[in-house]
Amino acid sequence: MALIKVDFFSEVLGMGSQVNVLLPQEKQGIGIEGTKRSGCYPVLWLLHGASDDHTTWMRRTSIERYVASMGIAVITPAAHLSFYTNMKYGAPYLDYIADELPEIMRGFFPISHKREDNFIAGQSMGGYGALKIGLSRPGRYAGIGCFSSGNLVLDINRTKMPDLDKINEMVYGVQKPGQLLGTEHDIFELAKRYISSGQALPAIYQVCGREDFLIEFSRKTNDWFQDSAYDYIYKEAQGEHDWDFWDIWIQDFLFWMREKITAKS
Repeated sequence: MALIKVDFFSEVLGMGSQVNVLLPQEKQGIGIEGTKRSGCYPVLWLLHGASDDHTTWMRRTSIERYVASMGIAVITPAAHLSFYTNMKYGAPYLDYIADELPEIMRGFFPISHKREDNFIAGQSMGGYGALKIGLSRPGRYAGIGCFSSGNLVLDINRTKMPDLDKINEMVYGVQKPGQLLGTEHDIFELAKRYISSGQALPAIYQVCGREDFLIEFSRKTNDWFQDSAYDYIYKEAQGEHDWDFWDIWIQDFLFWMREKITAKS
């Protein structure tokens, strides 16, 4: 794989931003199987969590090695502590990640614009962001991956997230998460909007560790989607809110993603 570090200007954010990009390469060297693909590459938009940045997935997992034989591009953008939202007191990160960034990246790299070739995933805050972006723009993504997250506006015990009220005020303009139910920040509300629209809905893959402090959010999200019209799969396994867990389960997600791409080709 080619690892490309891109610094560029975002008009939506009004400032410079960064992404890391992995692109397929036919000859990889000893011990890694490369791939060659004609035309534009399918792409995985891989989102980071609240304490991370655009480098973290590539530093703390072997994502480059895992996708080497798949013939896909992986793009990891920087979104800071935005919850992938058009912030009340900050920048419009939803519009940036969902709308502007794909157009900029397609101008730089041979990545596909087709719905069936685009997937979005993330862990923790990035898992919420993947659901939020994928469900608010369902015509753009074939699949969504959510690791150790869920509908983070649910009013569930937050004793292990002592700074969340402060973050909610900065991001959404409210302190209590219950105030966001039924709004464009509510994953369930976004999912309901398109069920009766007749357009194709993205498939959803969700996984969480049983010892994860966000397990309640994942289980409540699972309860809702199990009874919905979405192609949805939920998994639990032993594990906590850490990179040991995510490094294992990104591989399972990529297998699921590979099957979705193969089925449509």
